[in-house]
Amino acid sequence: MTGDLTINKTPLVIIAGPTASGKSAAAVELALRMNGEVISADSMQIYRGMDIGTAKVTKEEMRGVRHYLIDCADPDENYNVVLFQQKAREAVQEAVSAQKLPILCGGTGFYIQALLYDIDFTEMEENTSLRSRYEALADEKGPEALHRILKEKDPASAAAIHPNNVKRVIRALEFAQESGGSIAAHNLAQRERGSAYNSVFFVLTMDRQKLYERIDRRVDLMMEQGLLDEVTRLRDIGIARDSTAMQGIGYKQIYSYLEGDWSLEEAVRLIKRDTRHFAKRQLTWFRREKDVIWVDIDQFDTKEALYDHLQNTASGMLHR
Repeated sequence: MTGDLTINKTPLVIIAGPTASGKSAAAVELALRMNGEVISADSMQIYRGMDIGTAKVTKEEMRGVRHYLIDCADPDENYNVVLFQQKAREAVQEAVSAQKLPILCGGTGFYIQALLYDIDFTEMEENTSLRSRYEALADEKGPEALHRILKEKDPASAAAIHPNNVKRVIRALEFAQESGGSIAAHNLAQRERGSAYNSVFFVLTMDRQKLYERIDRRVDLMMEQGLLDEVTRLRDIGIARDSTAMQGIGYKQIYSYLEGDWSLEEAVRLIKRDTRHFAKRQLTWFRREKDVIWVDIDQFDTKEALYDHLQNTASGMLHR
């Protein structure tokens, strides 16, 4: 990191976007050009032994650039946004201490928000008995029943959280019960404080149909690389079907195939469909963010031209 990048705030470049948009390669290239290190903001790549289904960046793809928050938890551990925020802060400081530019890369919007806006989670400590009650209700009556309760208690959060995302629905219900407020309003208020960093926030995008085709090809490649064997191994070592790690797209569907719920062909079809839906939700999430620089990959003839644009924009904004 050369020169005085910021007077008061730590510099931070963010490369975000939907799955299969080329974020990892862009972050590595930018790190090489700008003397940086990459901090992963991916809620699945943190798990050891889960490489294929997470499209985890390989040692070769890292090209010698140091990456943080990859392979830092076992699949039977419960990893969450509070842990991520703590570890990501430490990673930023470590990079800066080494005179490197921290580059946050990933598609987990809530993780990015947690670091970027330094969201205060102190009011959101887990209430174990309450959580167990809501989990039991979801098991007994289904996620929709739980979501209906949230709709009554906190309509704003209910509108922002998919009914099938039971973990986030429960977290919002806990927050409503413990604080009497709305988690959506709380997070919005935190974001309104502005970035805690001298940040440049890129979101990569491309033609929707082209993105969906890339997703389908990536899933086919994952199957060729051995996703079935990866999930089978995780199941055989005792990783439970309902564990946080096994809720990831790809793992969930293949695990269900192994349990006899459907055919392998159907599992692959569902992985493609659910990944496309996930990419759409990611884009919706990032559209709600402020001060985002949208980068349409289709507007560049070559990757080199794209990377030049990212480098020139980041350099200009960090040194303003």
